[in-house]
Amino acid sequence: MLGTYYYHEILRKTTIGVGTLFNNIKIVHKDDSGADKSIMKVPLAYGPIQKFLARIEQQPDLASKQTLTLPRLSFEMKSLQYDPSRKGSIVQTFKTTKDGNLMKVYMPVPYNVGYELNIMSKLNEDSLQIIEQILPYFQPSINITIDLVSSIGEKKDIPIVLENIMFQDNYMGGFDERRVILHTLNLTAKTYLFGPVADSTEGLIKKVQVDYSMNEQRRREMRYTVTPKALKDYNNDGNITSADDPLIEYGDDFGFNETVSIFEDYKTYSTSQGTDVEA
Repeated sequence: MLGTYYYHEILRKTTIGVGTLFNNIKIVHKDDSGADKSIMKVPLAYGPIQKFLARIEQQPDLASKQTLTLPRLSFEMKSLQYDPSRKGSIVQTFKTTKDGNLMKVYMPVPYNVGYELNIMSKLNEDSLQIIEQILPYFQPSINITIDLVSSIGEKKDIPIVLENIMFQDNYMGGFDERRVILHTLNLTAKTYLFGPVADSTEGLIKKVQVDYSMNEQRRREMRYTVTPKALKDYNNDGNITSADDPLIEYGDDFGFNETVSIFEDYKTYSTSQGTDVEA
């Protein structure tokens, strides 16, 4: 319940995954002959757009060597919202292994994480180059694989959806002031949040039993029982026998022991007592 410490870093990993999509975008400036004059990798930083715009407004001197370089990309997480359309069972669990031990994890909870990607430039051509390198990959989403819970190796493909694009030109001053062309892309990452990972006390299913009956008064006339059959010598006695069957571990290959029993009494199987009792 609440108060049990765990931290899978899911939101942090999702944010890093979103930023990684845009960390290798380049722009090219050409000379009059059409040859490449310069190639620039567009810098990417995490933070609110207001912080970068404020720095630009505080540095109006175009000749200053300390001026913030444009073009530039910035992104930040803006919202976190539960997604009922992807809701699963709130009590359903699944099992996995960790260091050979069986673990139990509740089904993850779907959440939509909103991100804002801002493209700042002083030349319209630079903005168009950047946007054209991004938009073709969103149709309207692109999937990234994230190791959500590394302790159990739980990886999922997370769709990153492009919701909309907004444009703004902040050129409102004199000729000696810096112009900022701003494109804002709103993205949604459809991720999942996991609860704590716990040791499973239920263990593996080592026996399956089915009772059949054609008579309403008899609860069972035939019983079909299946148990796992060892395929290797677990106890190192030189033989593969029924003594090895209880030693089968999660993830091992195994066969099946099948048994069919016929009954003529009126007993039924009690799951609470684990034996046949009078009906």
